[in-house]
Amino acid sequence: MQNEHLVLTEVTIDFPTDNGPYRALDKINLSISKGEFVSLIGHSGCGKSTVLNIIAGLHQATEGGVILDGKEVNEPGPERAVVFQNHSLLPWLSTYQNVQLAVDQIFKGTKSKAEIKDWIKHNLELVHMSHAIHKLPSEISGGMKQRVGIARALAMQPKVLLMDEPFGALDALTRAHLQDSLMEIQDNLGNTIIMITHDVDEAVLLSDRIVMMTNGPAATIGEILSVDLDAPRNRIELADDPQYNHYRSEVLRFLYERHALPEKVA
Repeated sequence: MQNEHLVLTEVTIDFPTDNGPYRALDKINLSISKGEFVSLIGHSGCGKSTVLNIIAGLHQATEGGVILDGKEVNEPGPERAVVFQNHSLLPWLSTYQNVQLAVDQIFKGTKSKAEIKDWIKHNLELVHMSHAIHKLPSEISGGMKQRVGIARALAMQPKVLLMDEPFGALDALTRAHLQDSLMEIQDNLGNTIIMITHDVDEAVLLSDRIVMMTNGPAATIGEILSVDLDAPRNRIELADDPQYNHYRSEVLRFLYERHALPEKVA
């Protein structure tokens, strides 16, 4: 694959239990190109978050490993920013200050105070939050908090943006607005994005490829679906698009026929 810059090779992880090692992931192999948007989808407990945590450097693989631009990933680093479902904003800091925390950590000594101020404002503009720059988290909605979390991650200028169900706790309309914002941001910045989702429509709408995980234990990649739709994508236009609906059907078939949860198998 051209521009390949993130590679997972034979990634396997065992967690200790009272009954011996529990193999959560088994031989995950995945290569991701620079600027690609990849979604991980699968039933609860299939190890999606574990894959993301290994890429983030929060977990160490028992076997295999992750290479980013030729360097092994074995600890957290600013080139891999994580956005969780919970926005994780500090409640006593303003929108601006929450982003500033990350910016100061990454750019102190390399950017002047004026440059840092401009950079924070720029990233809040990217997520359409300039109007709430001085507000506390308690004064803004859940969707706005998640926008600030995304701005904070983008402000670190990461090579890879890791998103663990970032819109999972939001209502449908807010979720749609944030999906549109994310498409706009990636169109502008060309970030590499890896996102966990349970939402089939979200995966097809946003992704270049959808990685479908088998059920655990010893979960692995079952199938990878390439989504060949023009970007940026319009959800209204795609609703009646035969190709969009074909991709959607492929993911549903994988999840609910080929890899249904055991208790749902007749």
